[in-house]
Amino acid sequence: MEEQANKYTKWVACWGNATSISDRKMSVYARDITLRYPIRMCFSGSKLRFRFSNLTGTEEVTLTKVRVARVVEHYRPVAITFDGARRIHIAPGKEVESDEIPLAINAGDAIEVSIYLGSYTQMNAGTLVTGPLSKGKFSYGDYADAKVLPLDLTRNTNWFYFLNTIDILTEEKNHALVCYGDSITAQSWPDYLANRAWKEGLHDVAIIRRAVSGTRILRQYNCITYQAYGLKGETRFPIEMNVAGARDVIIQHGINDIIHPVGVDVNPFRPMSDMPTTEDLIEGMRKFYIEHARQLGLRVWSGTLLPIWNWRTYAEFRDQIRREFNEWLRTAPDFDGCIDFDQAVRDPERPVAFAPGYDSGDHLHPSERAYEAMANCVPLELLE
Repeated sequence: MEEQANKYTKWVACWGNATSISDRKMSVYARDITLRYPIRMCFSGSKLRFRFSNLTGTEEVTLTKVRVARVVEHYRPVAITFDGARRIHIAPGKEVESDEIPLAINAGDAIEVSIYLGSYTQMNAGTLVTGPLSKGKFSYGDYADAKVLPLDLTRNTNWFYFLNTIDILTEEKNHALVCYGDSITAQSWPDYLANRAWKEGLHDVAIIRRAVSGTRILRQYNCITYQAYGLKGETRFPIEMNVAGARDVIIQHGINDIIHPVGVDVNPFRPMSDMPTTEDLIEGMRKFYIEHARQLGLRVWSGTLLPIWNWRTYAEFRDQIRREFNEWLRTAPDFDGCIDFDQAVRDPERPVAFAPGYDSGDHLHPSERAYEAMANCVPLELLE
């Protein structure tokens, strides 16, 4: 056992989401509630550590109980501690990292992270993600140590609050691949990519998702109507690239910069003065993303923007910017390579539109089949 443990020498992120501003509803507080997030472990290892985030909160939050448990017959939750304490207070705008938690993990194990919020808690730091590996639950009451949540007090959720990143002490060969972007990436393709790597026996890579719906490279909203669309790229990227063991980052971002501005006569929060040029997007990509990623020693892969034909703000001038930006993403020497998502999902007969069966119906987001196609077009080089 000691010999096996000695081969675990490197901390690598094995699961991760972004942290953004949750959608502002009339009720923004929770009390006496348990959050539970199931996670498939891609690596074997001997210890775990957890990052919890109140990055976008405006009040201190208290995590009353935090537990991790392997999903096995003998369910034994282990307390996640912080400098030895079992309860953690997280100041607004801050993130905290747990103690190192000894827990023997085998690749393929399922674990669950449970968070009990005993007192009134501002639910302002989280993100909405979907996909076959991204399914949470919440229950009314304290069930942090329970193996089974009560059916009549439990609902499913795709909102992931406070839990930001899980690192594992694992083998030197393992690494993380970061998928950075907006709602396209907050939806299913990173999960399909993780499943693809697992099924093909490529077990040296973790897929870490850093995506927030509605985000833009160049700007952000400061009104409660659109606050959930998150922080601008200049602010987000340095925070979200805090990923242990990261080797590569795929950046698929920029479509919201193009489709959001409509004019204050239509929407007071979306002036046409926000409309970028192709050169603005290129400059933002270089200044905010590529330069920082290179400083971290990461390989950088561009991801082309998907078709938007018939989206509600579609216009030829917008699509021209998208196509010009895509051409730069495909050919610029700034990148280590390009993941041509656009080519993977567009109609060969009409490239401005999705291929048949690849449109979710809103003419912006792909269908599940298309998300699988996006995952399948990622080169094996990034996964091996």
